[in-house]
Amino acid sequence: MTEPLVSIITPAYNAERFIAAAIGSVINQTWKNWELIIVNDGSSDRSEEICQKFLAQDSRIKLITTPNHGVSHARNTGLKLASGEYIGFLDADDQI
Repeated sequence: MTEPLVSIITPAYNAERFIAAAIGSVINQTWKNWELIIVNDGSSDRSEEICQKFLAQDSRIKLITTPNHGVSHARNTGLKLASGEYIGFLDADDQI
């Protein structure tokens, strides 16, 4: 039996100080059937660049960049793209 897919949605706005730790905390989970949808909400810092490095290493990570519309819009954008049976939210400055 395969594990159900878990979609993790992370809104990111100018999160360059924290985003690598947040992504790393997902990668290091024992549950392996997940997708991480990062919604870059118009960041003006290096958040997108940092995320791109992780994208190159793990195909389960997806990055969507939008103009800044706020965290609720970013979460809703992620929800529209989620494929998982289960949904989890992870803020860019948090860790699982």
